[in-house]
Amino acid sequence: MNKNYFIHESSFVDDNVEIGQDTMIWHFSHILSGSRIGKQCIVGQNVMIGPDVIIGNKCKFQNNISIYKGVTIEDEVFCGPSCVFTNVYNPRAFIDRRNEFAPTVVKRGATIGANATIICGITIGKYAMIAAGAVVKQDVPDYAIVTGVPAKQVGWACKCGVTLKTNAARKKAKGDSMLACSYCSNEYVLRNGQFIVLKEE
Repeated sequence: MNKNYFIHESSFVDDNVEIGQDTMIWHFSHILSGSRIGKQCIVGQNVMIGPDVIIGNKCKFQNNISIYKGVTIEDEVFCGPSCVFTNVYNPRAFIDRRNEFAPTVVKRGATIGANATIICGITIGKYAMIAAGAVVKQDVPDYAIVTGVPAKQVGWACKCGVTLKTNAARKKAKGDSMLACSYCSNEYVLRNGQFIVLKEE
């Protein structure tokens, strides 16, 4: 049987796992039963996924990451080295809390920086940017940049990942703040605190 994906010989893939076309799984990783990994993903060294984890297409996972049951990752998500996911809020070694796993969702295009910790039961919005070392304990809005312990929002990110700056010269109506990307041609506006896409490629 011809496989249309790559698994390094040092890695283990359990039965009942789905792996998409052109996905690459590198050294010493373990994919547990019931997990589904999409197309064109890169799974780095010493990554554990599962059981029953769902991962979209074109995701990148750097070294030393564990993605536990209860975590769902959408398309084009980047996870930096040694970032951490949890699935129980108050674990004890002597209490079985497998029926208390709290779901975590990472939406399309989000970035999680190196050594960041994602506490279970939250949603990270699309194209959000989680700074290295941040401890995220609550939902993160789409396009938001969060940093610190505990993580707090400090700005907005373009789809391309660049921090957005206010463009005072292009301020539209009262209460609107134009946000322009210095790297690409994307444009956004903050209207009464709501982040709105004006132009995005």
